[in-house]
Amino acid sequence: MNPRRKNRLFLAVAVLIGMALTISLVLYALRSNIDLFYTPGEIIYGKGEAKIKPEPGQRLRIGGMVMPGSVKRDPDTLKVSFKVYDARAAIDVHYEGILPDLFREEQSVVAQGVFEEGNVIDAKEVLAKHDENYMPPEVEEAMKENHQRPAESYKTQSSESQGNGK
Repeated sequence: MNPRRKNRLFLAVAVLIGMALTISLVLYALRSNIDLFYTPGEIIYGKGEAKIKPEPGQRLRIGGMVMPGSVKRDPDTLKVSFKVYDARAAIDVHYEGILPDLFREEQSVVAQGVFEEGNVIDAKEVLAKHDENYMPPEVEEAMKENHQRPAESYKTQSSESQGNGK
């Protein structure tokens, strides 16, 4: 093998090893920031064809509806416990902090936290789904400037067309 070809081979191998090492380090650093999303049914019965269940201590996000009558507040602290359910199961969620303004029973929520023994989520953050009719002020102003009709007429027209099946 001539020296020029040998040098190119060493350079190519060094670049590949460097890229593999860089990718490995980035994935290792991001490992702690990856939160898998589960529904209550997937936590109880498993996710996907392999029926993968989360392990205690795993960080995850759970999404579903707040079960009616399940919200229990501690009168002395900011601790709240409630159940999140879907069509297949319900999971207990414990949270300490101020809940979003839109949090209420029979509303969609996403809780981010740690899965604990006994199918309990120790939530660090709770997000409530906002109303689908909400419109940011910037968008509302742009609609007023760019359209002849008010924004309300668009809502009425779209809701009427949905009701007629169009």
